[in-house]
Amino acid sequence: MMDIYSHKIVGWKIHDCERSDYAGEMMKDICQREGIKRGQVTLHSDNGSPMKGATMLATLQQLGVMPSFSRPSVSNVNAYSERLFRTLKYSP
Repeated sequence: MMDIYSHKIVGWKIHDCERSDYAGEMMKDICQREGIKRGQVTLHSDNGSPMKGATMLATLQQLGVMPSFSRPSVSNVNAYSERLFRTLKYSP
């Protein structure tokens, strides 16, 4: 996950499968480590099932993080993700 204001990578995890509870745990870790307060941030993501799963949405509500999702079938709304991929690809 990336803070789009500072472009800081605030969290990342690799698992053998995608699950909503994994995403929720990562978000809890990020909020604690970064000192994020209720109502301070919005999490924008794709429409993948881990990000829209009940466990993740309940975690976001508990943390006071507002969810935001990409528009379905619109490929040009992910500019921040594409920029992150370019940074990862060309940075040592």
